[in-house]
Amino acid sequence: MALPLHDATTSPSDPDDLGGAAGGGEEEEERLAAKPLLSSPSTSPSAGTEEGVEELELDRRYAPYARRDAYGAMGRGPLGGAGAARLAVGAAVLFPLRLAVGVLVLVAYYLVCRVCTLRVEEEEEREGGGGGAAGEGEGKGYARLEGWRREGVVRCGRALARAMLFVFGFYWIREYDCRFPYAEDEHQEQSKELGRPGAVVSNHVSYVDILYHMSSSFPSFVAKRESKTSDFKGVSGAVTERIQRAHQQKNSPMMLLFPEGTTTNGDYLLPFKTGAFLAKAPVKPVILRYPYKRFSPAWDSMSGARHVFLLLCQFVNNLEVIHLPVYYPSEQEKEDPKLYANNVRKLMAVEGNLILSDLGLAEKRVYHAALNGNNSLPRALHQKDD
Repeated sequence: MALPLHDATTSPSDPDDLGGAAGGGEEEEERLAAKPLLSSPSTSPSAGTEEGVEELELDRRYAPYARRDAYGAMGRGPLGGAGAARLAVGAAVLFPLRLAVGVLVLVAYYLVCRVCTLRVEEEEEREGGGGGAAGEGEGKGYARLEGWRREGVVRCGRALARAMLFVFGFYWIREYDCRFPYAEDEHQEQSKELGRPGAVVSNHVSYVDILYHMSSSFPSFVAKRESKTSDFKGVSGAVTERIQRAHQQKNSPMMLLFPEGTTTNGDYLLPFKTGAFLAKAPVKPVILRYPYKRFSPAWDSMSGARHVFLLLCQFVNNLEVIHLPVYYPSEQEKEDPKLYANNVRKLMAVEGNLILSDLGLAEKRVYHAALNGNNSLPRALHQKDD
């Protein structure tokens, strides 16, 4: 598939990384250790202009993770009289109301899942003779459900995910289908010949991303417990198998993967891990953007609890989605997952007007450490993912 290319700096990714795991290594630590770690503006010994200069330099160096909304990097910026009044009204009215309705939505989905999966494991054990059927089914997620059970989980799941987005203030979602007229005929022929995509690959901006994808296509996810299956294939093998299964079988759900491996402020696109591209199957690229005026829904540099609080206190939140055509890899891309990943990344950057960056999760930890006044680089680098 021909791509519009432009000059960009990229960095290779670990083929065994799936997008949720952190990079690192001794070379990465040495490279980061060579950079002077700036002190946090809140703990700077100086005040006035020097503090502002340090803050600007920190945001410039770690631009993909820097917040530029009214609330500042840690969500504690000065708001002014009107902003403080708006936040107070949201905290008194919107937050408790939305929190209560959100809990009800979660309870409703839990009950749906309980009803639709009732006695499923017993039936599987009877059919499989109890020989490890439960372990295999666990890796397939709701794909093992059939008939009314599957319909109930999918339909209710999509509806309740959209309801949760509404609760969060995303009343309208603008969606755009990006088509390439010069390749439309070729795309139709390829879709018939090469089959459906095995995975949805998306940029990662917020936890809200997952709610949108659940409301849109209700994909499957990978769980860490799948790395402990009896065949010891690990997460990489499980993901590859499930992508291939979704590509080959119409009833299998596509997988959702965030190849960047962490969130950004929404203006940048980080290097892609290759886990989504090892299966050699077509992928469906999706680009998410969150336009804002005061508070950015991007979850980049503040605590989760504070971010949820501010998100629920905002009267209206906006989301724009760009659906790109299914990307069918060439033979060269199938044999080289890094090439496949980089070409999809460049296409998403061009069509989504995103800036390519060579930073990763390790730099994000350094940035967070600096914001929190912690200049201990090794500790920032060695924190493990949840």
